[in-house]
Amino acid sequence: MSEDRPQQKDAYSLILDAIDVGIYRPGDRLVESELAERFGVSRTPIREALQRLETQSLLSRDGRSLMVASLDHNQMAELYEVRIELEGLAARLAARHATEAEGRVLQSFIDEDRELLGDPSALARANRRFHRQIHLASHNRFLVQQLDLVYRSMTLMATTSLAVEGRGHIALAEHQSIVDAIRSRDGDAAYAALREHISMAFETRLKNDASEF
Repeated sequence: MSEDRPQQKDAYSLILDAIDVGIYRPGDRLVESELAERFGVSRTPIREALQRLETQSLLSRDGRSLMVASLDHNQMAELYEVRIELEGLAARLAARHATEAEGRVLQSFIDEDRELLGDPSALARANRRFHRQIHLASHNRFLVQQLDLVYRSMTLMATTSLAVEGRGHIALAEHQSIVDAIRSRDGDAAYAALREHISMAFETRLKNDASEF
């Protein structure tokens, strides 16, 4: 077994991570034997993981084959609508409950992420880290669980809005507004800033998708 192969994750997490980082993209067919060989696990946990992912609508079936699902325009719009509301709530609660240390961590993420502006893939990973920290800073376990489900579905988007020219700089400025509001304990401002941030990301994605036709 390769030494750089993840040792502590189960088959479900390994496959989900592979989809998240783009190893498997919407429309790609997933084969039990190939997955078992790639991840160094037996086919039984792979089969169970595939069944779980299909139940969660992250995989779709074409005859006997399972493929990474894709989101159509309406599904993407519905996902963003839910994301806007839940993330706005997370920011409002973070303004109320975040510790000073959590506020400093959020600021440090923004400072570090400026070094990634030339690398959309790395910036997208850092963006998820930033948002996840806000979720945790809400100190509401049920909200975090729901946002985990939303972000699980976000893995089905083949591209990131942060790849659009200029979006990275704008997104970090939006992140700064969110963090400033959270650290100022201004829940209304944090809620509004986070909602605006997600709305702009969705608008950027729609414009970019339209330009590809």
